[in-house]
Amino acid sequence: MIMSFNFLKKLPTPAEIKADYPVTAKVEQIKKERDEMIRKVFTGESDKFLVIIGPCSADNEDAVCEYINRLARVQEKVSDRLILIPRIYTNKPRTTGEGYKGILHQPDPEKKPDLLHGLIALRKMHMRAIEESGLTAADEMLYPENWRYLDDILSYVAIGARSVENQQHRLVVSGMDIPAGMKNPTSGDFSVMLNSVVAAQIKQNFIYRNWEVETTGNPLAHTILRGAVNKHGNAIPNYHYEDLQLLLEKYNERDLANPAVIVDANHSNSNKQFKEQIRITKEVLHSRNVSQDIKTLVKGVMIESYLEEGNQKIGCADHVYGKSITDPCLGWDDSEQLIYTIAELC
Repeated sequence: MIMSFNFLKKLPTPAEIKADYPVTAKVEQIKKERDEMIRKVFTGESDKFLVIIGPCSADNEDAVCEYINRLARVQEKVSDRLILIPRIYTNKPRTTGEGYKGILHQPDPEKKPDLLHGLIALRKMHMRAIEESGLTAADEMLYPENWRYLDDILSYVAIGARSVENQQHRLVVSGMDIPAGMKNPTSGDFSVMLNSVVAAQIKQNFIYRNWEVETTGNPLAHTILRGAVNKHGNAIPNYHYEDLQLLLEKYNERDLANPAVIVDANHSNSNKQFKEQIRITKEVLHSRNVSQDIKTLVKGVMIESYLEEGNQKIGCADHVYGKSITDPCLGWDDSEQLIYTIAELC
């Protein structure tokens, strides 16, 4: 029988990976405390502002951990106003399926895919980052079946613009006990984004990792505005005051728990002009300061940032440590200053 699939190797289950690479008591306690702090922002019990910030893709453990250790030192200075959540994005969606798909696929970006070692590498990197910095992280859930490899480590999950319309992503989010941001689809349709939040907030019954499962619903599921792309391929931003006001009105039409939005300052909001993230973030903060309703709705921003600004090609001869190999990012100096500015303006 001819098959289109070539089954290469059976991967360890989440339980097996966790048994081989268990979290320490220290990490467990940090996660418990951080989860509670972040939860209170979404429920309105805390008026702290979230800054979800870090590399487009977590391609190198040493560089990522150095970045997060720097972030931890900044967190100490702004702890009265901000909660910093580092981005450790270990799998990357690719529109055509080509290119670097993250450390899950390629622990070494210059070598062939190796998902077994990728699963190990991403778990070890997340645990090291928490141990060294005391900061739990955010990651994107590209593959819903992989959630349980990291469910004892993460404090925030993002569902990407290409995944948000997928039923399995929505249903798996309904079983999470941490905040999950549902991005607007690339079309920009707010109703699609809000429908995903509805699905994530209610009880669900479905097949997951060969089990029939039932979830309780996730009241911390919320929206992320990341801009849109029209039929001509042009970027259409959706971070302006009018967009936030429209989203607030759409939320008010629905019976959803904990209305909230995170504004992604990059992607189609900046048209990937990474320096624009500074201006966009300031505009979002201005919008919060002229409307109490918008201030209550907008819980944070998402920023792509790394040690060095810009980006570079994989395998280039003059490879720069701590520089993105996917989308261009803000460099450290601009990022640090932007965090202090956010603390002053939020």
